[in-house]
Amino acid sequence: MDLRHEVKHEINYSDMITLRHRLSTVAYPDPHAINGRYLIRSLYFDSLADKALMEKINGVNRREKFRIRYYNGDTSVIHLEKKSKIDSLGNKQSAPLTAEQAQKIVDGYTEWMLDSEYPLVRELYTKMQSQGIAPKTIVDYTREPFIFPAGNVRVTLDYNVRSGLRCTDFLDPDCVTVPVSDKIILEVKWDGFLPDIIRDAVALSDRREGAFSKYAACRIYG
Repeated sequence: MDLRHEVKHEINYSDMITLRHRLSTVAYPDPHAINGRYLIRSLYFDSLADKALMEKINGVNRREKFRIRYYNGDTSVIHLEKKSKIDSLGNKQSAPLTAEQAQKIVDGYTEWMLDSEYPLVRELYTKMQSQGIAPKTIVDYTREPFIFPAGNVRVTLDYNVRSGLRCTDFLDPDCVTVPVSDKIILEVKWDGFLPDIIRDAVALSDRREGAFSKYAACRIYG
């Protein structure tokens, strides 16, 4: 498993303006962004006992969660993802889904997953059967991404986090979402090393590393 360093900080609007200016001078815009940002919609999964949620709240060092995600309302490119965490290191595995396949998962028609060519799809199916994992809620937010080749660095500013409450039909553009947090999240990810130019660019006084979870925030209503 390839692991990347991941750190998060909760910042304010003034911090974001400062970081946006700094990063735009030393890093590169993500080529997939539109006007410097994109909208992310994810559908998160959890067990009947809310295993992923409780492990996050309780600070379990080794944990995983599944989600389905697309960007900027474009359902022609959808991915199933599994995020794994070991302390401050993270790994993400991904497999493509068609809109039809994603809708089948939402609707509970999952037998086809057992014959998928992608191991991750088969793994989710197995855990849906053995652990009761199922779609839980939609998580929407806006992301401003920056990249830096050395160290394979990715810096993101995430905000406008919204919850689909208990709605799981994430392909429905009319699904109502509500704001759950006014927090802005700075996230920095890198491989073997973090270049000094990026370390200096994201440095803020009196900002401690945090563990804000957009999924956990979006489960505030159940």
